[in-house]
Amino acid sequence: MQVTTIHQSPALSVFNFRCTAKPGDKPYAEVHRSHALAYVRRGSFGCRTLGKQHELVAGAVLVGKPGREYMATHDHHDCGDECLSVNLSPDLADSLAGGGKAWDTPRLPPLPQLMVVGELWQAAAEGRSDAGVDELALLFAGKCVETVKGEKAEGVKATQRDRRRAVEAALWIEENAGEELSLESAAREAGLSAFHFLRVFNKVLGVTPHQYLVRTRLRRAARLLAEGNSPVTDVALDSGFADLSNFVRSFRRAAGVPPSEFRRSRKAA
Repeated sequence: MQVTTIHQSPALSVFNFRCTAKPGDKPYAEVHRSHALAYVRRGSFGCRTLGKQHELVAGAVLVGKPGREYMATHDHHDCGDECLSVNLSPDLADSLAGGGKAWDTPRLPPLPQLMVVGELWQAAAEGRSDAGVDELALLFAGKCVETVKGEKAEGVKATQRDRRRAVEAALWIEENAGEELSLESAAREAGLSAFHFLRVFNKVLGVTPHQYLVRTRLRRAARLLAEGNSPVTDVALDSGFADLSNFVRSFRRAAGVPPSEFRRSRKAA
């Protein structure tokens, strides 16, 4: 099993799992250590738990609950599987489920409402989106819980207080864009749970907190590129990007050209 950590925080962690097990490999019992949701991206595998056998193909979701024993099998596919997984803290899992039995089901079949969000989540995990991978993991978890509970998601009704909180949070993000910010820290600043803060912020301002953070940093970078002669690496760091390749990729996606070419075009204008 190959495991890549994509995001890690006290509230939630995101991993990419790639399993190369084949038919004939001996399965062994495992135990879920946290509330977890594994979105199957490729391949297939089986899961034997609670006295039943479940088969999972691309688009299906393996649901984990602390203490639940399971056994993964690979009887029908000879090239393993790949999953994008989120592990949730107990408090976050409870807040999403509302104290219900949403975590009792061991598997969700491929459903369009989950697959659409799952692919957006995958795009963020691969750096093809400026939405936060933790934000989309949280939205995916919320959609899974809604599906299990059989509830239709209600539209967020932003109160005047919520609107003020969203605007104040945006101002705080802009002021601290050069620092390492997280969804949880922004939510704490707003006095809301991470899930509610994410939904309110998006409803009021039309972007997620991470999208706003990235775009704030890009705005600063564009100004520095147009007005100064600092090396592109310095511009990236001064704008709040800790990784040069991520900065170049994000800037090119936004501007249509790399930072160096953007600077040349501004100078020639």
